[in-house]
Amino acid sequence: MHGVDQPAGRGQGDEEVALLAGMSVDYYVRLERGNLSGASDSVLEALAHALQLNGAERTHLYDLARASTPAGRRRAATTSRVRPTILRLLDSMTGIPVFVRNARFDVVAANALGRALYVPLFDSPLFAQRGPVNSARFLFPAAQDFWVDWDKSADDAVAFLRTETGRAPHDRALTDLIGELTTRSEDFARRWARHDVKFHRFGVKKFHHPLVGDLALSYEAMDLPSDPGLRLNLYTPEPDSPEREALALLASWTTTGTVVPAGND
Repeated sequence: MHGVDQPAGRGQGDEEVALLAGMSVDYYVRLERGNLSGASDSVLEALAHALQLNGAERTHLYDLARASTPAGRRRAATTSRVRPTILRLLDSMTGIPVFVRNARFDVVAANALGRALYVPLFDSPLFAQRGPVNSARFLFPAAQDFWVDWDKSADDAVAFLRTETGRAPHDRALTDLIGELTTRSEDFARRWARHDVKFHRFGVKKFHHPLVGDLALSYEAMDLPSDPGLRLNLYTPEPDSPEREALALLASWTTTGTVVPAGND
């Protein structure tokens, strides 16, 4: 459903989708063109069912509908401020890499081991002149030397940014970031044109670390409900695995203390 940043009905035509959703073709075409203002939950649910949307796509559809209302247009943009209690939490988690990022992929805080894991990102000259440290800017045009499965990482990042545009369509910094990456990277522009959306909550990421080699780490990403747009990301190695040994080695080389990158407000 390109008019509302959604897949186009899994290949279905306007008349078929309208019939499945129980609405007129004219009304469906208006919705398809992005005019979601006033659409009720029952209409959105019927549309999601007809289009066979998955969980992330369904949530995105509802976000876009809310964004079309006056209240939605006033929704707070994502923040970069990390509360002291969250910083203390990061400080206390010394055995695993942990960082906090906002919905624009700005890394706004990291514990010592988190910084050690993401050292190519933190030490990149890309952020020496401009901040904040941002993993999407590091990904594009290409950072294959760090992410082993770069294509998957790139797909996930673009789909998450597309999802965020539904939640916070009036976030100027987010819009500027997407415009910058679209202009700078053909890989980003091609993925952005797919209109994919995705939740980014757990999984396995594979890294090629410059000091300890290849790592495959399970991750969890958890929203911080009191801090709009912020999420806590942590990595946990399997017991008795090479990854656990590698992280222990990295930990022995790091100093303690939470890192708040320069450039974050």
